[in-house]
Amino acid sequence: MRQPTSLSEQTHLSGTTVRRVRGASFLRAIGDARLITPLRSPGGHRRYSRYQLRIAARARELVDQGTPIEAACRIIILEDQLEEAQRINAEHRRAAKSANPTAAA
Repeated sequence: MRQPTSLSEQTHLSGTTVRRVRGASFLRAIGDARLITPLRSPGGHRRYSRYQLRIAARARELVDQGTPIEAACRIIILEDQLEEAQRINAEHRRAAKSANPTAAA
């Protein structure tokens, strides 16, 4: 999974805040499936980043549509890998174009 890049994506929220939004048992289930790994507070409480909550929301959307949780986690991982591959390909295209500006696109 890609790493959060902005400060707002890296901000971690307490489990109490998150449970109101997503449901603690669902967050634990996607954590058990290793889709997200929350940080732990000194007291042992789970803390989720905004990026992890967006992933959890996507998983919840798929599960609510009837997709088994394991399949939803795999779909999200594949979507993330595809997005990263597309980003890398775009970077390579830009680099190739700037290295050889006369080549046809």
